[in-house]
Parts: sequence; C-alpha cells; structure tokens
Amino acid sequence: MSKLSATATNLAALMLLSLPISGWACSSCGCTLSSDWENQGLSSTPGLRVDLRYDYINQDQLRYGSGTASSADVASALTNGMVGETEVKTRNHYYTLGLDYSPNRDWGINVQIPYIDRDHATLGVGDTENTNSHTRSLGDIKLIGRYQGFFEARDTGVLLGVKLPTGKRDANFASGPGAGQQLDRSLQPGSGSTDIILGVYHTRALGKNWDGFAQAIFQAAVRTKDDYRPGNSLNLSAGVRYVDWGSVVPQLQLNAREVRRDSGLNSDPDNTGGRLVYLSPGVTVAVSKSAKVYGFIQLPLYQYVEGLQLSPHWNASVGLNFSL
Repeated sequence: MSKLSATATNLAALMLLSLPISGWACSSCGCTLSSDWENQGLSSTPGLRVDLRYDYINQDQLRYGSGTASSADVASALTNGMVGETEVKTRNHYYTLGLDYSPNRDWGINVQIPYIDRDHATLGVGDTENTNSHTRSLGDIKLIGRYQGFFEARDTGVLLGVKLPTGKRDANFASGPGAGQQLDRSLQPGSGSTDIILGVYHTRALGKNWDGFAQAIFQAAVRTKDDYRPGNSLNLSAGVRYVDWGSVVPQLQLNAREVRRDSGLNSDPDNTGGRLVYLSPGVTVAVSKSAKVYGFIQLPLYQYVEGLQLSPHWNASVGLNFSL
C-alpha cells in the first residue's frame, strides 16, 4: 500500500471515535459542542481499539441570540413568559468509553458509552435562593457502523448508526425551593429517544508532513417518549495535523453544529436550538506503540442560541486510546 493510501486509511479508521458526545445539557447552546476530533494513533488493521475520554463543559454564561444576555433581556423573557426561571449554571463532566472493532479494512463498528456527572442551578421567579440538582448516570449509548471500501485508498466512508434511550430521564432537583420537582427534559442524562445517525467522511494526506479530514454527521430522533422530541442536529468538522514531530502530533480543527428546537409538550422550544462554530487546537502524544494520550481545547468563534441559554466560555477534553 502507498504511504498516501496508508495514511488515509489510518485516519478513516479513527473517525468513529470522534463522534459528538450525546446527552449535552440544553439541547443547542454551547453545551451541545461537537467533539468531532480524531483520536489519532489507533490502527486501521483488524482488531479491537479502546478510547477513554473525559470532557469538561462549564456553562456559566447566559446568552441571548448571538450575545451575552443583559438584565433587560432576562427581565423581558420573564415578563412575556418565554422563561419561568433564570438559569444560573450547569457544570458537566463526561466520561466516555469508546470501543471500536474492525473485522477488515472495509468494515467497522463503534460503541460509545457515556457516564454523565452534572451540577445545575436555577433561580425561580420570586425565589431568593437557587434550586439545585446533581445527577450522576449512564447516558444514551451509540452504536455506529462504517463502510469505507468504495476506493482502494479507503479514504472515503459512510456511517450508519443508532442512539439508544439508555440514559436516565426522571431525575429531580435535590435542594432549594424546587426540591423534588423533575428536571427539564434537556437536562436529563438521557433524552428518551431512539435516534438515527447518518454520516460521511473523507481523509487525505496533504503533502509529506500533513494529514487532513472532513466529516458531516446528521442525527434525528425517530422514536420518542413522554411527549418530548430533541431537535435534529447537523455536525460539520474539518481538521489538519502535522506528523513530522515524532511522537508528538499537533492538530487543529474547525467544528460547526446546528441544532433545531426541541418539540413536544414536555419540551422548551423557545429556549432550545442554535448554531455554533468552534476552533479546536489539540495534541496527541504516543506513550507506546499501541497507546496514545491526547488533549484538546475548544474555543467559540460564533455562538447563536434561540431564546435564553447557558453556554461555556471554553471546553476541554483529554483521553487515552490504545489497541488490543
């Protein structure tokens, strides 16, 4: 196999481990970041590969449209009934186990199992103290297959998968004036929906020392529960990496995401949905022949949210991937 073909194939085999994390709190603000970076270093040869990832997302910025929400924006939303409370913060910790198996160079299957640890605080109308929740639960599991045997280089592939309703969806507030009341559906660890996932990707060697990729993933709920349907989402990512520093591989990605409003009697359509663009610099370091560690920071270039939503100033991810 040529160096170009080998590089493209190695990149293609890794795309599945970089799918967007499911279960972000509030269905379209900065918390629904796409973490579509490629966790490099896993072999494209047949076998099992494992990815362990931690993502930190601290939503501490209340936004309205494309800017920071002013006190007048909040007062207007409360007065006209667009919101019934003022969101204070949502701090998310995501721990995700990714398992990827390839029986051959053309086919592969990936499983993503997230565990969610989330703190949330909100201030109800007329309340003098926050209502708080702290949820720890398994999230919604994703099963995704891929095929990349269209061309000899294996540089173009398609994805087809499903998100399962495995996450908890009946968590309650734990303290404050609203203790015992059920959390908003967009804050639950699971959406309760079964979603279809469709994607396409292309990888390429960009000269002697550079590699690149582009990826698009669409997700939509096809079966819902409790009169709640999360909005459809589209994730677009492109990135480059430099491969001439030995065991250290820097890379830079551009990630964009659009999410439609949630729908159903138990949804909040006025305050869900949005469009996001993030710049994601990162680095991967080989620690052995079969294991690599990586880290990324995501920085917002553009954020537009429907209504009032909490967003982060930045996000961070670290992880370890290895082949067995």
